Amino acid sequence: MTVISPRKEGASPSHAAAKSVKVWDPVVRVFHWTVVVACTLNLFILEEGKYWHRMTGYVVAAAIGIRLIWGFVGTKHALFSDFFPTPRKVIDQIRGIVGRNEKRHLGHSPLASAMMLLLIALLMATVTTGWMTTLDAFWGEKWLERLHGTIANSIMVLAFIHGGAAILESWRHRENLVWSMVTGRKKA
Repeated sequence: MTVISPRKEGASPSHAAAKSVKVWDPVVRVFHWTVVVACTLNLFILEEGKYWHRMTGYVVAAAIGIRLIWGFVGTKHALFSDFFPTPRKVIDQIRGIVGRNEKRHLGHSPLASAMMLLLIALLMATVTTGWMTTLDAFWGEKWLERLHGTIANSIMVLAFIHGGAAILESWRHRENLVWSMVTGRKKA
């Protein structure tokens, strides 16, 4: 499925573009894919604690810093105020899903917002515990290394849930949400 409807023969380019709207700005998309690549590298490819593993962690730390600032000064759907998942919003979405009358969200849905904020918090905890393992005060502390690994593994589990939910929601709403995080566009 594509976000922008395929052009019908004889349809003008503006007609095809009118069927989609810009939702995810470049800062949001670069943050998302930076985290995806960094987590993949650090969880599956790079050797724990070595130079490139640490450098990748620092890239994630910088990306989080930029995303946190952008959450207050960025574009409409990047703002935390646009998608903060209050308990009422989450309950309403769950009721909508169960009742099969779920409201469509152009930006993050309340459940997606909760997942995103949880993942950012866990990423910050992973970056912090990883950095702490490099300090003299915590050098060789096994409890800290285990904590760092446990948090990183929980990110992996939640990332798989997040990816699965994006695929499921793409199917349910007939809209390719993964592709929208590449193009920045969703159907209007």
